[in-house]
Amino acid sequence: MEIPASHEKRRSERVKLSVPVIVTTETVDHEQAQEVTRTITVNAHGGLFKLKMELLVGQPIILTNMKSNVEQRCRVVRVEHLPGPEFGIAFEFDSPAPEFWPVDFRPADWNVVPSEA
Repeated sequence: MEIPASHEKRRSERVKLSVPVIVTTETVDHEQAQEVTRTITVNAHGGLFKLKMELLVGQPIILTNMKSNVEQRCRVVRVEHLPGPEFGIAFEFDSPAPEFWPVDFRPADWNVVPSEA
């Protein structure tokens, strides 16, 4: 799956990386919903994955890295309807978190994370 790049400049370089994650969110009925998936691409600020569960832009989610059991708060920044039963989800960490991903040789711009102004 390729989610089209937007016209904005990326804050950090994307890396193709398949990491098993648990996506946890709250439904409109205030019930907890979870789905296990794998990332497609990641960067210091977030990443992309596919889900069967539909999310909304701006919706808060908690991502759990199943390899390290570390949780990170995020929000949905883009939802793409894909052919079939899945959605392409682009997400952004509440704060940059390059250490969330198991990348031995991180792109240089992952270490120079600009502060949010």
